[in-house]
Amino acid sequence: MPDQFTTTSSTSWFSRVGSAFGGIIFGLILILGSIGALSWNEGRAIKTIKGLKEGARLVVEAPIRPIDAASDQTLVHVSGPVVVTTPLTDEAFGVTATGVRLVRNVEMYQWQETSTSETRTKLGGGEETVTTYSYSKDWSGGGNDSSAFAQQAGHENPPFDIEGATVTAQDATLGDFRLSENVIDGIGGATTLPITPAQRESILLALGDDRPVRISQNHIYLGQPGAPVQVQVQVPTPTPVPAPVANDTATAGGPVAAPAAPVSQSALTPQVGDVRIAFELTPAAVISVVARQSGDGFLPYRATNGEEMLLVDDGNVPAADMFAGAQTTNQIITWLIRVAGIVAMMTGFSMLFAPLGVLGDVLPLFGTIIRMGTGLVGFVLAMVIGSITIALSWMVFRPLVGIGILVVGALIAYLVFRFGHRKARVQEVASV
Repeated sequence: MPDQFTTTSSTSWFSRVGSAFGGIIFGLILILGSIGALSWNEGRAIKTIKGLKEGARLVVEAPIRPIDAASDQTLVHVSGPVVVTTPLTDEAFGVTATGVRLVRNVEMYQWQETSTSETRTKLGGGEETVTTYSYSKDWSGGGNDSSAFAQQAGHENPPFDIEGATVTAQDATLGDFRLSENVIDGIGGATTLPITPAQRESILLALGDDRPVRISQNHIYLGQPGAPVQVQVQVPTPTPVPAPVANDTATAGGPVAAPAAPVSQSALTPQVGDVRIAFELTPAAVISVVARQSGDGFLPYRATNGEEMLLVDDGNVPAADMFAGAQTTNQIITWLIRVAGIVAMMTGFSMLFAPLGVLGDVLPLFGTIIRMGTGLVGFVLAMVIGSITIALSWMVFRPLVGIGILVVGALIAYLVFRFGHRKARVQEVASV
């Protein structure tokens, strides 16, 4: 039977009207903030594009051994294998491995709360909301504060007392260059570090408490202090017994025994508060770096427009490809922020027009029709204002691109208005 809890709440029409008018201020703030964010994003994108283009023109190839002093403080491109000599150790669990980065990922088995709400508008403008809270237990990488649950009793979570951690190599080198953390952070290729039962004793020694510990499928499982250690139960599976001889007598060696083939069936059931830990290791491998050569290390390169760059790729990647990849990343980030900004602006206009829909909810169908209209207006306004903001930002540096964006925005607004007008005419003709 599902573990659920349902609440029903009602809101009067007058309360809804007051909240809707109060939301106008937040709607205006959201619209203005979206305009500011879109403008900032375009300036950031343009600055990054120009900085990367400048870097692509100035970058020079440099050897990793010996270090070329003539390239000091210039933008260089280097490639080669990373070397690490000292193993990385997570002191809290006694886990050791050799690589450039060791990451401890921690999850706790805990209660999770999810909710679904269904709201209906009643005649007269009031609302009734039925909210169903569902509770389940699962592994989660963050602590769920059960004190904020709608139904706390029976769903208490203990504190999330073991945190994740990262250990970074301090002696990683690329030829004669020493690699700092800002370079190592850009290295990928992390894989799950194998954890075997043979490591259990060293893990117990590092923990130094009375938590039960078991190891399974490259995870360390920690029970609550004082809890009994759970074990794997080996359930024998019978095998077919050879058919008896005609006189039903045993062979000379005695009765035929039915051998058992043990099959592992886990009797382990996690309890709320149990913790599991897995480790990821980023091995030392071939990398490529574009950065400012500074002595025997690398620092971000600052372009003339102030844009800083430090590019790191896995493998032997040419400088041109690294700059092309950085430009692609910049484009993706730019579009994500554009979409988020326009959606936020649409939400702002929705809050701005919300009182009209609430006032119309005295007759629920009338309120729905008003919301459809204001929603369309909000969409058009967000697209037009968003396009104008983006275009004006681009026209400072690239007038042709800015003009193109303005044309696209105007075309979208025209098509939406024309579609809405045609739909209204169809409805008018149908009602005659």
